[in-house]
Amino acid sequence: MAKASELKRGMVVEINGVPHMVKHFDAKSPSSRGASTLYKVRFTNLKTGQKLDESLKGDDYLKDSDLVRVKVQFSYVDGESYIFMNMEDYTQYTLSLDDLDDQVNYLTEGLEGIVALLIDDDIFGIELPSSVVLAIIETAPAIKGATASGRTKTARLVTGIEVQVPEYLEVDELIKVNTETGKYMSRV
Repeated sequence: MAKASELKRGMVVEINGVPHMVKHFDAKSPSSRGASTLYKVRFTNLKTGQKLDESLKGDDYLKDSDLVRVKVQFSYVDGESYIFMNMEDYTQYTLSLDDLDDQVNYLTEGLEGIVALLIDDDIFGIELPSSVVLAIIETAPAIKGATASGRTKTARLVTGIEVQVPEYLEVDELIKVNTETGKYMSRV
């Protein structure tokens, strides 16, 4: 049993017998004395993908889900299906484009460090590593002497997403991107 005050992003709990993942967590302190802190939590139903917004008190209890976390590697895309392979026993799991939502923007063949969320050997979702390395495939030409300025430009990455990068970066350079914020972190 997890208390509402102990919830963190990515945790999975059961609500009405269905596993839900914490997507967004916000604590609201009351203005009056003696009132308890309220926690606004956005859950995602792992079976249907629907969002659920709840307001919880700090001492509300939620049942932990019978979830297994397994390290997987992204293998390949087959039409609308994304195939992941268990790193220990080579079992393959399939998720659809709808299941992955915007996580597909960070998937490249052979990407490791992914955690699959399994319930009864069925995959319900994945957790990406905190950052991934992606190549720049299209951007404006590098500006000489731009290293001192903090200006940025738009760059399209190998997966199709666009991020703001420093002006001195060029095509074919590898950069590290934060998977939670979608922002440039550093050059590799």
